[in-house]
Amino acid sequence: MEASEAQYAEFEEKVKRTVYLDNLSPQVNESIVKQALDQFGNVKSVQFIPNYLESKNVPQCALIEMENPTEVNAIVSDIAQKPFMIGGMPRPVRARKAKMEMFDDRPVKPGRTIQFRWLEPNDPDFEVANKLKELAKIHSVEAEYVLKKQLEDEEKLEKQHQESLKATHKKYKMIDSVIADGTTRQLARGYHLRVADD
Repeated sequence: MEASEAQYAEFEEKVKRTVYLDNLSPQVNESIVKQALDQFGNVKSVQFIPNYLESKNVPQCALIEMENPTEVNAIVSDIAQKPFMIGGMPRPVRARKAKMEMFDDRPVKPGRTIQFRWLEPNDPDFEVANKLKELAKIHSVEAEYVLKKQLEDEEKLEKQHQESLKATHKKYKMIDSVIADGTTRQLARGYHLRVADD
């Protein structure tokens, strides 16, 4: 159904107020995104874009509608300048201004007609379409490989992070036990040092 001029203009304004985020952790939900972006302004809505072709542990994408285009510009600018992590995962989020094609509920532009047809083997565009189809397959395989490597790297990084946290926690526990059992006081007396009571 074709939209009226006013409906289409309203949709265009919505696109200007919307930022596209990708590389979001699979654990991120709407409230986490809102909380992370509240520092830039008022988040009106969050719409996750499902990826039906990949496994469930792939990075997510989302369209976030803000109060005005100025807030969108601030988000895109800040995230481009420094790493922005959402949800504690070692995965920097990427941001850019939304485009009309990103919305599955976009209205048809008034006066626009869309035509489609099947290509026959004798059609002059048949070879071009076949080449494009093959390129799309190659791109899909390459993108899947890159995504797999990215997820492996993230798992390694998260494992290193967890090991570092455990080692730091172990050190603090050891320091607490040395203080609690009086070892520090004995060492201080042996070396003629003063130790504060706190």
